[in-house]
Amino acid sequence: IAHDVRLTAPLGTAERRSPICGSHITVDVALDDQGRIAALGQEVRACALGQASAALMGTSAIGMTLDEVTAARDRLTAFLAGQCDDAGDWPGLDIFAPARPHAARHPSIRLPFEAMAAAIEQALADVAPSARVDAQSNWLKPVFEAMISLQVLAIALVALLVLALGSA
Repeated sequence: IAHDVRLTAPLGTAERRSPICGSHITVDVALDDQGRIAALGQEVRACALGQASAALMGTSAIGMTLDEVTAARDRLTAFLAGQCDDAGDWPGLDIFAPARPHAARHPSIRLPFEAMAAAIEQALADVAPSARVDAQSNWLKPVFEAMISLQVLAIALVALLVLALGSA
């Protein structure tokens, strides 16, 4: 299983457990400044299907974004449920085609992707837990005040130019 050692200083960590078979996975992620997975660690205590899914997830995870991971998770879910015939773009997931008729096995297959998506969400939430970019944000108040000052200054400069050109 790729990246089978937990990270010492992850930005996000998530644990998931399958209630049916008892499979358990912990995923740690570190993200780069663009929100892509820069480092991945995982501890997998799972059945053979969960281990196979974790191996496939770990092999291609580096460089992926939350959107790409959730798209792969959602596509895998739809594929297993028989809602589509293609497992999607994540390499190797079509190997789970024989498990499609066995719905009880689906949670253990999805487990690594669910844990990875949750770990990325946690990492992103910890970076900017309540950042809002709107006129109501208190942390932007000095910026808005500076913008108003600049607008007043610009109007004054235009008035001065009009007066200077008018008297010339």
